[in-house]
Amino acid sequence: MNDFEDFLTQNSEECLSVFEATQRIKFILETELPPLQIEGEISNFLHHNSGHMYFSIKDKKAQMPCVMWAGRNSTLRFKPVDGLKVRVEGRVTVYERRGAYQFDVMTMKPAGIGPLQEAFEKLKIQLDAEGLFDESRKKTIPLFPARIGIITSETGAAIRDIISVIQRRWPATELVLRPALVQGETAATDIVAAIDEFNTLGDTDVLIVGRGGGSLEDLWAFNEEIVARAIYNSKIPVVSAVGHQIDYTIADFVADLRAPTPSVAGELVVPESGEIKEQIASLLTRIFRQTESTVFQARQQLTTIVKSYGFRQPFELLKQSRQTVDELQYRIQNLAGIKLEKEKNRVEALAKQLKSLSHQSILNRGFSIVRDEKTEAIIRDSQTLKLEQEINIQFARGTSRAKISDK
Repeated sequence: MNDFEDFLTQNSEECLSVFEATQRIKFILETELPPLQIEGEISNFLHHNSGHMYFSIKDKKAQMPCVMWAGRNSTLRFKPVDGLKVRVEGRVTVYERRGAYQFDVMTMKPAGIGPLQEAFEKLKIQLDAEGLFDESRKKTIPLFPARIGIITSETGAAIRDIISVIQRRWPATELVLRPALVQGETAATDIVAAIDEFNTLGDTDVLIVGRGGGSLEDLWAFNEEIVARAIYNSKIPVVSAVGHQIDYTIADFVADLRAPTPSVAGELVVPESGEIKEQIASLLTRIFRQTESTVFQARQQLTTIVKSYGFRQPFELLKQSRQTVDELQYRIQNLAGIKLEKEKNRVEALAKQLKSLSHQSILNRGFSIVRDEKTEAIIRDSQTLKLEQEINIQFARGTSRAKISDK
């Protein structure tokens, strides 16, 4: 008799606590059910800040709560999102606090190439919305890089192609290879570490990150979000050189420059020495011709000056210049005198105008100023006067006192 049968033959009258009942159910489910593989669609996905992933997998008829602990999901080669069809493997467990069963996921992978492509498209939309593909923030590739960092497999064809092209086109450039995994579960982490190392060490003008062609699964490390963010955060310009011309990865969209192949990456990051030599030769020829033309023109000007009257008669030229100075000085003095007289007349006119507007001028024309005897305030309205109020009247010459006897 197994444990399940023992459970069924328990005394039906035995009364258990909730915890005891949950413990028995947990024991039966976790010992009797073997590991399962389940295929379904992710829903209610939550990546907790603890690192654990909580979600459900569902089909048209049912759904099952799932948990994937941080230690296991850290090696995922894709980002789980709602609606993604996946295949999970694990065991059924019971979460005692809620008395609910859940599927403890050991491994998870997209259910076929279709879901991989769907995961690619969803991540692409997400990163684009965050601005990681924005052209305005992309860095310029140096025209003459002194040192180029290469992140790829040391045994692949990509590194041989890159080295061959660069050494042929611009042998003066120093190449630094940081071998990295470009395929497999840990490839994305290794690529990120390589980018960080180059940025930490510095003294590198541009990075080439890539590998040769392959299937979507083979290239998946370059579709990982952590790789995209490492490229985005790199202070060194990054050239993405992944696969063949028809292959596009998330890294291609984030990188400062996309090369269709590793060989083309070598052509894009360095100039062709033969073309530069031709350009230098052309520039030297132009400089020589321009210098020759400038010297010829200067000689002609010098010859003209030597033959001129001024050069042959320098003292006469000096006299003429002195006369010109005298004339200018006279004109300045004359203009200054005219200006001074005009300003003097204007000041006198303003003084007369000011005097005509003074209160004394007004009094001289027969007007007078009436003030209250006590407050000395000017009275402008007869309605404000009171009977017996004493007032002071100021004339053009002298003042008089009066008292209001009638209004």
